[in-house]
Amino acid sequence: MPLRTLLLGYSFYYPLTMSFVWIFGGIYYFLRLERKAPRYTNPPKLDLWPKATLVVPCHNEGENVRETLAALNDQDYPDFEIIAVDDASNDATGRILNELLGIYPKLRVLHFPVNQGKAMGLCMAALAANSDFLVCIDGDSILDRHATRWLMWHMVTGPRVGAVTGNPRIRNRSTLLGRLQVGEFSSIIGLIKRAQRIFGRIFTVSGVVAAFRISALHQVGYWKTDMVTEDIDVSWRMQMDFWDIRYEPNALCWILMPETLLGFWKQRLRWAQGGAEVAWRYSRQLWDWRRRRMWFVLLEYAMSVLWSYMMLAVLILSVLGLWLWLPEPLRLPGPMPGWYGVILSSVCVVQFLISLLIDRRYEKSTGRQFFWIIWYPLVFWMVGMLTTVVSLPLALFKKAGVRAVWESPDRGIHQ
Repeated sequence: MPLRTLLLGYSFYYPLTMSFVWIFGGIYYFLRLERKAPRYTNPPKLDLWPKATLVVPCHNEGENVRETLAALNDQDYPDFEIIAVDDASNDATGRILNELLGIYPKLRVLHFPVNQGKAMGLCMAALAANSDFLVCIDGDSILDRHATRWLMWHMVTGPRVGAVTGNPRIRNRSTLLGRLQVGEFSSIIGLIKRAQRIFGRIFTVSGVVAAFRISALHQVGYWKTDMVTEDIDVSWRMQMDFWDIRYEPNALCWILMPETLLGFWKQRLRWAQGGAEVAWRYSRQLWDWRRRRMWFVLLEYAMSVLWSYMMLAVLILSVLGLWLWLPEPLRLPGPMPGWYGVILSSVCVVQFLISLLIDRRYEKSTGRQFFWIIWYPLVFWMVGMLTTVVSLPLALFKKAGVRAVWESPDRGIHQ
C-alpha cells in the first residue's frame, strides 16, 4: 500500500469509525439504561443507607472551597461525613477550612505541611474515613445535592462495583474556550463513557466526581503517588482486578475548567501523559485472557496515538508540499480539507446533535452551545493530536517513583 494512501486512509477512517462507535454505543446506552430511568432530581430509594465519606483534596482553593463544602453539607443523603485535605496550600485554604469546622459538624480536616499531591491526599482520607465508601470531588467543584444518592445506589445494588464515575458539568462559560468545553463534556466525554459502559470497560473515572468502594481500593493498593493522573491509573488497576466501574450520568457535579490557552494546554498535556503512563505500565499485564475486556480500551488508545502521529505527518507533508518538491509517495493534498473533511465534519455535527439531545435530560440550555460546538474539530482535534505527540515521550522516559505533586491549575476567567 502506498504511504500516501495509508496516511490519508487512516487519518480519515479512524475518527470516522470511532464516531460511529460512540454514536451507536451512546444511543444504545440511552435507550437501554437511561431513557426510562427517574429524573436526576428523583434518585432511587435504597433499602440500606450505608455511611459515605465525602472527600475534598485541596491545594490553593481558598476562592472556591466555601461553596464546595456548602454543597457537600447539603447532600440529600441521610448518613455521611466530610473530609477535606489541605495539601500545603499557600493561600487561605487552611484557615478557611478551620473556620468551617465550627459551621459544619460533619467536617474533618487533614493538614499536610508539605505538598504531597492529590493521590496522597486521597489515600490519607481513605484511611481516615469512618465508612466503607468514598465520594471524591475536587476543591473547586459543586456537587449536585442528589449526586451522592445516585452514586451510592450503584454501590448498594452492585457488590462487584468498585467505582462509579459521575457527570461533570462546566460552570464557566464566559469565553469561547469555555463554551467549547461545555459541548466537549456532553457530546464527546459523556457519549464515550456511555459507549464504553456498554462495551464493559471504562477508560477512566472522572477525577472531579467519582465514588469508590474502600475494600476495592485496598485490594488494588489505593492511588499511586507517582502517576500524573491518579484517576486513570486506579481505574485500570480496578478493572484489571475484575472490579466493575460504572457511569452514572445523573450524578451531576459542576466544575471549573481552563479558559486560557496556556491553562488548557497544560491540562490536556497532563491528561495525555497520564493515559500514556498507564497504558505503558500495564499493557503487558493485559495479555491475560481473563482481562480480555480491557483489550478494547487498550486497542482504542493505541489507535488514537497512531492517528495522532499519522495526522501530524499528513499536516507536515501537506504544508511542505506547498513550497517544496516531494517524491510522489509523499505528495499529499494541500492542508485545506477536501471531501473527506466535509464527511468528517458532517459526522461530527451529527454526533454533537445526538449527544445534545440526550444531554437535554440534565441541562436544557446545552442546545445553545451547538453553534460553538461545530468549531470543536478545528480546536480540540489539533490540541489532542499535539498533546498526544508531546506526551508520549514524556511518559516513556519518565523516571519511575517520582511523586506527582500539586500545581495550581487554571480555574477560568473570573468575572
